[in-house]
Amino acid sequence: MKKVMLSIAVLAVIGMTSCKNQTEEKQETTEEVKEMATAETTFGVRGNCSMCKRTIEKAANSVDGVVSANWDIDLKKIDVTYDGAKTDEKAIHNAIAASGYDTDKVAGNKEAYNKLPQCCQYDHEMKMSLTEPAEGEGGNHHHME
Repeated sequence: MKKVMLSIAVLAVIGMTSCKNQTEEKQETTEEVKEMATAETTFGVRGNCSMCKRTIEKAANSVDGVVSANWDIDLKKIDVTYDGAKTDEKAIHNAIAASGYDTDKVAGNKEAYNKLPQCCQYDHEMKMSLTEPAEGEGGNHHHME
């Protein structure tokens, strides 16, 4: 009787070990699928206020493959992280321009610009991709969100 119990215990341990190995293999393949060709870009986008920020970021995030987008009101530039296998920088520029905002490579759509609220109708000569906030652009815009 002791031999039978010992055999069952040994089989149970072997059975658990092989299941554990299979589970570990499955986790490794799942992690590979989650990996993506992450790319980052920063470029200039004209705009004025927190309403602009929401529209610009929404436009960038609407592009399939964009992971995150953050437009800096004071520096007039956007930081975008995206999956390079799904999209590219040109598509992101085009999406933002379609929402009415100039980027440093694509002019904003005029019809969309004309539909922007008055406070969002920016100066088309405005400098972008600044390293310091523009004159008169204090940090108080951030409190309007």
